[in-house]
Amino acid sequence: MAMGRLGFSTTKSARLLLLGVLALSVVLAEQEGENLSGLSNNPDKAIFAVRENGTTCLMVEFAVKFLVPYDVRALNGIDLITEQAAFTLPRGAEIEGKCGNTESEIQISWKNNAYTLRIYFSKDFRDKGTAVWKISKVQFVYDTSEKSHFINANNAYKCITDQRERLEETLPLILGFILALIIVITLTVYHFHLKLTATQPQLPRDRSMYKNM
Repeated sequence: MAMGRLGFSTTKSARLLLLGVLALSVVLAEQEGENLSGLSNNPDKAIFAVRENGTTCLMVEFAVKFLVPYDVRALNGIDLITEQAAFTLPRGAEIEGKCGNTESEIQISWKNNAYTLRIYFSKDFRDKGTAVWKISKVQFVYDTSEKSHFINANNAYKCITDQRERLEETLPLILGFILALIIVITLTVYHFHLKLTATQPQLPRDRSMYKNM
């Protein structure tokens, strides 16, 4: 069990703060998620649980606020202006999750999956065989075409980290394509060079025979 104020960075440029109690227990069985936010007296707090055969294996209670940058067109229709959407987790969100021996996760989505928050847990083995569950990653995926919070959005905002990761993935493919294209062009030019050379008439090197005529 861990208590306290937790801050996390996401795979997008959105930022969120979680405040609450995280509790984990692990068994292997059939799993189902349940939204228990209605049990909290605090309207800003959400409670979600994953159950296995009626036994709670993962429970998360927290308050969260999302700050998501997105681009809109300026009045001139050319320039882009960065706006910021601020919203909290709705109580009617849907919950899925799974529990494992060393890794567990919980997925919270709402607005027909326009927004999805995933929290991943891992078991950390410390000295003397002590095992402690900790949050290993937080991922927030959102669709800026959803109009509740993204008004007149121009696109899905991508942070520098996402752009760098995508560049690292696509750069080898781009370089490979360019190299293959260079090879094809070189072979094509060489082929035409040989063809043109073969069709040109060959003049004799010794032209003295023409001078006597």
